[in-house]
Amino acid sequence: MNKIKELKAGQEGVLIEALIINVVTGKTNGANRSTYLSLALQDDTGSIDAKLWAATQEQVDTIVTGSVVQIKGDIIKYNDDRQMKVIKLVILSKDPQEQVKYLKSAPESKDVLVEEIFETMRNIENVTLRNIVGILCTEHKDQLEIYPAASKNHHEYVSGLVHHTVSMLRLAKSICALYPSIDSDLLYSGIILHDLGKIVELSGPVLPEYTLEGKLLGHISISQAMIKQVADNHHLFGEEVTLLQHMILSHHGKLEFGSPVVPLIKEAEVLSFIDNLDARINMLDKALDLIEPGENTKRVFSLENRSFYKPKFNQKENDE
Repeated sequence: MNKIKELKAGQEGVLIEALIINVVTGKTNGANRSTYLSLALQDDTGSIDAKLWAATQEQVDTIVTGSVVQIKGDIIKYNDDRQMKVIKLVILSKDPQEQVKYLKSAPESKDVLVEEIFETMRNIENVTLRNIVGILCTEHKDQLEIYPAASKNHHEYVSGLVHHTVSMLRLAKSICALYPSIDSDLLYSGIILHDLGKIVELSGPVLPEYTLEGKLLGHISISQAMIKQVADNHHLFGEEVTLLQHMILSHHGKLEFGSPVVPLIKEAEVLSFIDNLDARINMLDKALDLIEPGENTKRVFSLENRSFYKPKFNQKENDE
């Protein structure tokens, strides 16, 4: 059985098993106006778009998001990306336990990642910050272990949230060693909690969608409200509580990127850069992983719609 990551344009009659993560029904422009299905398919190695032409009404009714399917088809190149032309499709299951098998997960153990967060929290010297972080992480540990960091774009996989958070912490620890004037307690606390609201914003790790709270409030305001509630409930006061809330509210860096305020303290500025760096590298790695050295990626909308080149000059050294 082929894996999606391995598929190349020009292959014919390939067979894969995958999870349907999105379905759109359309009509062709020809005189017959036949029905077709645009499918987004995913397995634990990646995703690919597919087209099922001349779809029957039964197929329209039964081929739905969340279906685990076996598909035979041809791989073509379309808009600088791969696309599968479906020849045959069989529905295997719609069981959530089967769906999980086709989801990509973080490249590191969730247990190791979560423990790294808790170890960082235990080393925060400021008692107020350590208590706020500890209470929230302990209360939401189960969701923290499995939630994605987004529904698409970056770290959009099982345990993506904790992977993103730990990657940012590792960057921050290097930066704090280089710039000792940074308050590491405040920076680490802001990193650990900056995206915690995504456990409310998103529906979960299987086919994540935005919840009502996610659509109307967004994870930034949700995360800030979590901090305020814990601080009030546990009588935790002080300037650092306000500064931590500011870290959350400003972590997207600019008003046009969704932050209610821009960073106005050093640690908030650093947090916004670290968050952006880790997200962008993750998106770049995902795009570059789909192509061979010497090729260009398709345009990445979230990276200013640029197409990136994958160098080949050091490929031999890497292979060795």
